[in-house]
Amino acid sequence: MDTSTDQSALQALKAHVVSDPQKILETNWSITTSVCNWVGVTCGSQHQRVISLNLSNMLLTGTLPPQIGNLSFLASLNLMNNSFHGSLPIQLANLHRLRFIELGENYFYEEIPSWFDSFPKLQYLSLSANKFAGQIPSGMFERLPKLQSLNLGRNNLSGNIPMDLLKCKELQFINLESNRLEGILPKEIGNLTMLRSLHLDNNRIRGKRGKKYSLSDCK
Repeated sequence: MDTSTDQSALQALKAHVVSDPQKILETNWSITTSVCNWVGVTCGSQHQRVISLNLSNMLLTGTLPPQIGNLSFLASLNLMNNSFHGSLPIQLANLHRLRFIELGENYFYEEIPSWFDSFPKLQYLSLSANKFAGQIPSGMFERLPKLQSLNLGRNNLSGNIPMDLLKCKELQFINLESNRLEGILPKEIGNLTMLRSLHLDNNRIRGKRGKKYSLSDCK
């Protein structure tokens, strides 16, 4: 695969955008120029492959095509604050180099896919303010040893906090607020010695001895 593969993948994404009110993709993403010069696209200096895609705050409406999984050098994906909707294509699981995923403030729905464990280098994951429902997948965090920041707040998630989350020893920030999570805050969360911020408000989660949790409950 080469740069033409990346171009085809981004063209497929452009074709799945049904509203581009600022005409950013319409006027800039042209096949007459290199993808490395397209707005929101960053390429690596050595191989000229797309390593970062940042379309945040562009007011785009659309869905994600399966071809996005062909951006095999992608390390950072930021679609924050648009109106992307539908489900996430399973082909995203092919992007094993991803370190940064920001999909907050869109309209993605259904359950959080279990294949999020396909990103062993992932450090930052935000799926906040979407329409995700159901339980946080059990085992999702088993193979995310580098995860430092997790934001699943403001969705419709239910069930308990998965115990495998507590295996992410580098976690510094956890936001699960404004969901429908329940149960008791696991005492093992105290093993996350790097944790600096924990947000669980507007759930049915209790701290030790049944009282409302506080950050001291994990120390």
